[in-house]
Amino acid sequence: MKLKKPSLSTIIFLICIALLVIPVTRQPIQVAFHTLLSKMDPSTVSVDERKNISYSSWQLKSLEGETLSFETTKDKVVFLNFWATWCPPCIAEFQAVQDLYSDYKGKVVFVLVSNESPNVIQKFLDKNGYDIVIYNSLTDYPEEFNPRSIPRTYLIDKNGQIVIDKDGAADWNSASIRALIDDLLL
Repeated sequence: MKLKKPSLSTIIFLICIALLVIPVTRQPIQVAFHTLLSKMDPSTVSVDERKNISYSSWQLKSLEGETLSFETTKDKVVFLNFWATWCPPCIAEFQAVQDLYSDYKGKVVFVLVSNESPNVIQKFLDKNGYDIVIYNSLTDYPEEFNPRSIPRTYLIDKNGQIVIDKDGAADWNSASIRALIDDLLL
C-alpha cells in the first residue's frame, strides 16, 4: 500500500494542534489569539436599557489587606473587572487595563476582583510589572453583576448606571473608551 505525501496545510494543522496540546505553549497561543480579538472596543449599553446598581453591603479586601465597601464608590465612575491569572482573555486585556489605571487612578475607582489566593495574584502582578490594586470578595456581589464567565467588565457612571457590560476581552485603553470615561467624569 502506497501512502500519500501529506499536504502543507495538513502539516500546519497538525503542528497547530500539537502546540495547543502542549501545556507550555497553549497559554501563550491563547493569549495572543485573545489579544487580537480584544482590539475591538466594547459597546455601550443603550440609555433606556441601563441597569441601576444597588449599592449593597458588598465588601472586598485588597491584597494589602485594606477593605473596600462597594458603597463608597457611589457617585463615582467605577471600572469593575472580574478576572483570573489563569484566564487567557484576562491576561490578553490586562496590559490595557493597567495602562488605563495608570492614567485614571484617583479619577476613576478601579475594582478588579479575583477569587484566587493573594499569593497567586501577587506573583502574576510582580512577574508582569503591574501595580494595579486587586481585590478578593469578602461577601456576595450585588445581583446586577453576573460574571458567568471571565473576564467580565462593567463601567459604571456617577449615577450608578451600568454604561458598559462587556463579557470577554476588550481594548480598555482605546481612544473611544478614554473619551467615554472623560465624558463620564464631567
